[in-house]
Amino acid sequence: MAEKPSDLGPDRVYTLFGEVPRLEARTVERKLAAIFAADVEGYSRLMGQDEDGTLRTLNIYRAIIDPLIASYRGRIFNTAGDSLVADFASAVDAVECAVEVQEAIAKENSNRPAGEQMRFRIGIHVGDIIVQGDNLFGDGVNIAARLEALAEPGAICVSSTVRDQIGTKLPLSLIDLGEQRVKNIAQPIKAYRITGETSPIATPLVGGSSLPLPDKPSIAVLPFANMSGDPDQDYFADGMVEEIITALSRIRWLFVIARNSSFTYRAQSVDVKQVGRELGVRYVLEGSVRKAGQRVRITGQLIDAVSGTHLWSDRFDGSLEDAFDLQDQVAISVAGVIEPTLQAAEIRRASERPTSDLRAYDLYLRALPHTYAWEREGTVAALDLLSQAIEHDPSYGRALAHAAFCHVQIDLNGWAEDQQTNRGKAIDFAQQAIRTAAGDSGALAYAAQALGYFGEDIGAAIGMIDRCLALNPSFAQGWLASGWLRLYAGQTGLAIEHFETSARLNPRAVAAKLTGIGQAQFFNRQFEDALEKLLMARLEFPIHGMTYRFLASCYAHMGRLDDAREIVKRLREITPVVVPSIVAYRNPEHRELFLSGLRLADGEVGNP
Repeated sequence: MAEKPSDLGPDRVYTLFGEVPRLEARTVERKLAAIFAADVEGYSRLMGQDEDGTLRTLNIYRAIIDPLIASYRGRIFNTAGDSLVADFASAVDAVECAVEVQEAIAKENSNRPAGEQMRFRIGIHVGDIIVQGDNLFGDGVNIAARLEALAEPGAICVSSTVRDQIGTKLPLSLIDLGEQRVKNIAQPIKAYRITGETSPIATPLVGGSSLPLPDKPSIAVLPFANMSGDPDQDYFADGMVEEIITALSRIRWLFVIARNSSFTYRAQSVDVKQVGRELGVRYVLEGSVRKAGQRVRITGQLIDAVSGTHLWSDRFDGSLEDAFDLQDQVAISVAGVIEPTLQAAEIRRASERPTSDLRAYDLYLRALPHTYAWEREGTVAALDLLSQAIEHDPSYGRALAHAAFCHVQIDLNGWAEDQQTNRGKAIDFAQQAIRTAAGDSGALAYAAQALGYFGEDIGAAIGMIDRCLALNPSFAQGWLASGWLRLYAGQTGLAIEHFETSARLNPRAVAAKLTGIGQAQFFNRQFEDALEKLLMARLEFPIHGMTYRFLASCYAHMGRLDDAREIVKRLREITPVVVPSIVAYRNPEHRELFLSGLRLADGEVGNP
């Protein structure tokens, strides 16, 4: 009679104690458990030196360990020599017990001569095991034993399954040891070493349980939670995070944690502050994906991991029929919104620091709010801070490019005492920025805009902004600068498209977009539409001189001269110059349309 097949796998199984015959099905009890495996460092050597003394010492340590295991509801199974295997119903119990065991052993060692000390290695894994009487068998036991062998003396090594189950329930840190290939286990084991501020159980592989913050803004993107109840959608959530990480990595001033580090927090309820400490980042982005039919909703929130403050949150809706296109769109949108949000947060941080101990980056951050103020005093203050930053680091591309942009503002508002000197400084700063920071999208954007305004070769400036957007396609300021350059070149349709892209990436900064689109519509002679945009832009940003100039010209071409002259009157309250010294619009018809309207609006303005 043929033997009945068994579902137990190989003819022999491997345990902590070697090979044993396959068990008959009727004797098998299976269960899921946390397996705790421990042994003594150098036990064979100690036995070779003094068998009786080593056994007496081992018994002393076992008298410490065994009651601790029982107190955490663990059960000790067969032991062989110095080896010990126990099972726990909970991974948290097993790990807490291991930590207390190592602390108790360390305390015992501190009271004994060096020759009488013992140091234990502990490995913990959660898995399916086979129970027969007083023995445990199966891969769950084998993996725990292999983890124990990977542990340093006095340390605890756990599997990724244990790591996921303890989550943030215990005040411990884990050091990623990577994937380990071990004997008799087909797949590599993802291993972690446990350490903690209150547990002197291991010497960390890095300096302490937390990493120092890098010298520039830093962010980790955690795995997005799949809220769909459909495991098949995990790939979509993971792909979403990978796309966001890739998009953020294009922001040169931002330090982005790689996927393989941030994904160690998968399927955990995490403490964002702890993540920040463990990964050495100031900001954490987390989110979720929820599927309903063919529709999907993606939510995200950006958190300051040091203070726990929520900086930004939003949601995105789309169709899974275009899943990968949706991933791209969300990634670019999230990156585009996060950049100005982080920049604003960094500005706030810099403003709280003492001014006596600032480096180039801090000076640059302090200059930014003044750069965007469009007020004379603010622009002067920005140039002063940027000059200090450039003195500290003459190759600081962003500081050079922003200085060039400040000189654009000086010209637009008629603040220059010598227009040619002002123009020369702008071009010089912009060219230095391009030479020293050709790979920095932020430097390229502002430098290109300055050269497009002051320079003779608009095509070269457009080439620079195209390079900027190739480096960072989610850079809202880059798309805004591109909109202005296309407008200068007379490409009104493309200008509107790029202004709209910038607004999608940075929806809070609408004034510049409205002004730009209003100007493009004006050049297209869509005066009613242009008037609507320009009036909205004036409400958003009432001190921008160029908005008033186009409003006055638009009213004049619509035959509303009283309104046009009222706008010119208000313009003179902002700047004495109605027509800027340089008119950057290269299309002669566009330039004449703009200037003729201004001449009509203000009889005092001659033909420039």
